[in-house]
Amino acid sequence: MVDAVVRPHTPAKSRHTPAGGAPTAPHTAAEAHEARIDQALVNDMLLGTWAATRREARELIKDPLFWRVDGMSMEEHRERALQAMHVLVDNNGSRRAFPEEYGGLGDNGANIAGFEEVVLADPSIQIKSGVQWGLFGSAIYQLGTKPHHDAWLRDVISLALPGAFAMTEIGHGSDVAAIGTTATYDADAEEFVINTPFRAATKEFLGNAGLHGRAATVFAQLITGGVNYGVHCFFVPIRDESGADLPGITTEDDGVKGGLNGIDNGRITFDHVRIPRTNLLNRYGDVAADGSYSSDIPSPGRRFFTMLGALVQGRVSLDGASTTASALALTIAITYANQRRQFDSGAGTPEVVLLDYARHQRRLLPRLAQTYAQAFAHDELLRTFDGVFSGRTDTPDERENLETLAAALKPLSTWHALDTIQESREACGGAGFIAENRFVGLHQDLDIYVTFEGDNNILLQLVGKRLLSDYAKQFKGKDAAALARFAVGQTAGKVFHGAGLRQLGQAVGDLGSTARSVERGLRADQQHELLAGRVQQMVADIAARLRPASKLSPAEAAAVFNENQSELIEAARAHGELLQWEAFTDAITSVTDPGTREVLTWLRDLFGLSLVEKHLAWHLINGRLSTQRAAAVSSYIDRLLTRLRPHAQDLVDAWGFEPEHVRAPIATGAETARQEEARAYYAALAASGEAPVSEKSLKKH
Repeated sequence: MVDAVVRPHTPAKSRHTPAGGAPTAPHTAAEAHEARIDQALVNDMLLGTWAATRREARELIKDPLFWRVDGMSMEEHRERALQAMHVLVDNNGSRRAFPEEYGGLGDNGANIAGFEEVVLADPSIQIKSGVQWGLFGSAIYQLGTKPHHDAWLRDVISLALPGAFAMTEIGHGSDVAAIGTTATYDADAEEFVINTPFRAATKEFLGNAGLHGRAATVFAQLITGGVNYGVHCFFVPIRDESGADLPGITTEDDGVKGGLNGIDNGRITFDHVRIPRTNLLNRYGDVAADGSYSSDIPSPGRRFFTMLGALVQGRVSLDGASTTASALALTIAITYANQRRQFDSGAGTPEVVLLDYARHQRRLLPRLAQTYAQAFAHDELLRTFDGVFSGRTDTPDERENLETLAAALKPLSTWHALDTIQESREACGGAGFIAENRFVGLHQDLDIYVTFEGDNNILLQLVGKRLLSDYAKQFKGKDAAALARFAVGQTAGKVFHGAGLRQLGQAVGDLGSTARSVERGLRADQQHELLAGRVQQMVADIAARLRPASKLSPAEAAAVFNENQSELIEAARAHGELLQWEAFTDAITSVTDPGTREVLTWLRDLFGLSLVEKHLAWHLINGRLSTQRAAAVSSYIDRLLTRLRPHAQDLVDAWGFEPEHVRAPIATGAETARQEEARAYYAALAASGEAPVSEKSLKKH
């Protein structure tokens, strides 16, 4: 880096702490005389199990046709996105998830991995392709049977049959079980009648519905013989070859949105539209010609969740795409922060590089640590998904685990993306607000990620309910005496302190200095105990408060649950954070290179202790940390930041983004060139003897 030769050569007091201020801080690992991370190794780790597919996708999206163009009209953006979709088809991008007999490749994990990388080019293309092949096509494949596959899958894969996924209604988004659209069976005609009975049942926000879609997979209440058998999925043509609405179909365009304007979102209503009985996607429930209903899953609730679970890949892919978008934002911001100078140190030295400021490190490096944690957790999620959808581990328990894991991780990564993109934008000042530097467009496009494929708070509530269910299983079959003993221990907090947490609450004098004590007392095992113990106690406390609800009326029980809803969602969020920390730790155990292992351990510790710091009040209130040790957590984080600062560029470069993926002028080295030009100008001016004299120097005389 150029910075190394222009800073004063005042020796630092240590390799981490600069002497006399930020200007002498080491900017690179080599400059700090530390082992650098093995970038190729870390890149392999970050790209994960399907690294080859990710690299293949990244190579494809170097084509400028895929790139988001700021200032383009909505109509132009939509046409460009459709063209890019055809290029994806030509390069096998649409085939990965589908069976070989229909021209597919039968690799579910690779399909998601390749799909996620398109966020680097244009999130509109990523989501539009997800609608076509991950929702519309997947509904036909996962919810239909061989006749449906034979009829439609080849055309879905080739894009000859573009379609919409018609689940969401304007009156019911996340509450799919309560949708109003009906599919009433007419036995005489052997047809289903699809109808929108009221305005709130309008299918809304559907990709491909505004313009390009010719059919839709429509979720509706199946009614036959006067009985409502709940939500099922139907294949319904919506437009003819010329693009005109078919009889009984009314489509409308949603128009300009806050982001993702390359996607033609729209709404659909059905006025007693008739479709053949065989258009029911009948893998999990069927209606015979005489109107009789049958299903291999007798429980209506389990049948409903099984059908929705077959479509979990949307949540899985959003978790990965959001993580990649966060990594891109941090790559731009940290690269710029290593070049941009602002203010001198007060001693007449050259202006300070932004990343040398402690506050700038605090803004960006903990977010980088979380992004790493998300990447490792996502690869575990993707392997779980591939195991289930390939059939290798497709059991009811494993499907439930997959759904819970996706519901726990998707909220954290999508929220993190918006937070990281915004903080990165602010960290780049006015330059970050210029559209060509990517932050504004990324924030616009990823904004909706936090609410589609399941509102984040609703998803975490599902996770919380699973945590409560698992907690209750501990006591199944236990006698009253055992439960009483547990209750006493719980009241005193001994259940958790007995697991080793008490030692973290003791005074720090036993280990000497506060800094050494904190560093020894907040390493991996203790971080895990703090994070896991918080989840355990939160769930236990909520369960205790909900226990009386079993003896109340349904309305009263619902009120008790509502009183605890926020706490339940927070417990689920803590659970997701714990999963990410564990995935990061598992990833480190596989690293044999000493330098890489050391730096990644610091980064993992930064993630774990940032979580502890974020919830410090909880740890203090619940006696998990002494006030002395709690106060030292932030100091230890600051120590970690100075350790990691020389590695910051290596850690973002390890994501392997190439110039065609970044496409932000402030991350190209242009800022370094400007700084060098300015320094050369002032040096030449000083050498000429014609430099003006500072007013301040005159006042000294």
